Amino acid sequence: MNKPSILQCQKLTMRYDQGGLDVEVLKGVDLSIGVGERVAIMGASGSGKSTLLHLLGGLEKPTSGKVILNGIDLNNVSGTKLARLRNRSLGFIYQFHHLLGEFTVLENVAMPLLIGGQSVKDARHSASQLLQRVGLGHRVEHKPGELSGGERQRAAVARALINKPNVVLADEPTGNLDSKTADQVFQLMLELNQELNVSFLIVTHDPDLAAKMDKVLHMEDGLIV
Repeated sequence: MNKPSILQCQKLTMRYDQGGLDVEVLKGVDLSIGVGERVAIMGASGSGKSTLLHLLGGLEKPTSGKVILNGIDLNNVSGTKLARLRNRSLGFIYQFHHLLGEFTVLENVAMPLLIGGQSVKDARHSASQLLQRVGLGHRVEHKPGELSGGERQRAAVARALINKPNVVLADEPTGNLDSKTADQVFQLMLELNQELNVSFLIVTHDPDLAAKMDKVLHMEDGLIV
């Protein structure tokens, strides 16, 4: 049975002007992700995977086509409204954790809640609970520089999930880790996917990781083939 769609795009195109050359990165992509579904996108470098993720996350506007998140066409919202929708509905995980070095792990994970208007006390409490859940309860007051690569990425997963988003968009989330640590981080993502019913869209070069997903899509020259 197909799950109801939480995030979809229709006829999505993206062109850039690069030194006077018109470069078409996406050529009319259609995609639908169901509630709680796990989808991997694979493909060679330069096939358009990261650009697609940026557009689905509302980080850029497409040249044409639409992105619909939770029934809302992202073309029709901008500025503060778009930022609020992204904060509430989306989580992001990158290959490099993007934690802020001057803040503790707890502060990093609590930040999306604070940006969303939650009190410091409540945000810290929620962040502390989730860090316990991802095995970092003993690291809450440490700075990212004091953590191992795997611990930093687990903290990044916690930050992506702290707002209980509908969808997590992950760009090579285990690409910077050794295979054992990558497996632990991915196992954690699978558990949280099931516990929270959050959808995952993961761009990866790792066939083992892709094999654990509900669906694997392949991109080639700006299209899903």
